[in-house]
Amino acid sequence: MSDFHLDLNPLKEPLGLIKLLEWFFSIFVFATCGGYKGVTTVLVSCNGLVNRTVTASFAYPFRLNKVTFSSPDPTQCNGSWGEVHLVGNFASSAQFIVTFAVIIFLYCMAALVLYLGYMHMYRNGGKIPMIDYVFSLCAFFLWLVSSAAWAKALVDIKVSTGPHIVEEIPACKMPGSFCIFGSVTSMGSLNVSVVFGLVNMILWAGNAWFVYKETSLHKPNSNSPGSGLYPPASGI
Repeated sequence: MSDFHLDLNPLKEPLGLIKLLEWFFSIFVFATCGGYKGVTTVLVSCNGLVNRTVTASFAYPFRLNKVTFSSPDPTQCNGSWGEVHLVGNFASSAQFIVTFAVIIFLYCMAALVLYLGYMHMYRNGGKIPMIDYVFSLCAFFLWLVSSAAWAKALVDIKVSTGPHIVEEIPACKMPGSFCIFGSVTSMGSLNVSVVFGLVNMILWAGNAWFVYKETSLHKPNSNSPGSGLYPPASGI
């Protein structure tokens, strides 16, 4: 009973097909978020300098408060340009969704091996479907929480690296100095990570229903009264 028997038929069923989609879409989440690198630029003008470009490079896990701008020229701007940081630390939200996506990726791989090679064990009335069902409910909830938290963090990241940063630079407020926001790297891939987080949430909600149908909660116990062990008495 415990031998591996490869059977691709579960991929033709919602149970296996949805699991394959969950495995595939989880890759998009941790790849697009965890692999992001960006740069924001500001044009600085002060005594002796005109439109000198300063840059700040940031990346996952988005601890922006540890990112500093390059200095336009320490000898200019009346020496007012010190170590200027971006604002905010969004590592908790970013690491939460990336770590969770990796866990889901690994779990889906293990589940697919189970479905394709040990479906005879999965459907023999044991506890495996129930464990799968509980995990599916937890995964749905955590996708909801992590996607919402990451979406909020992404909005704050865009504010912290956008035109608003000019207001946070003390040297730009000095008499005779002014700054103009230049540009920031597109965050389209980060938007994708939010979208696929929500897609995964929907997939796991559907997955939970199909896994539930495999559990003893949905399937009647063959040994329970009225399960068909005895034929009904004929009326006389």
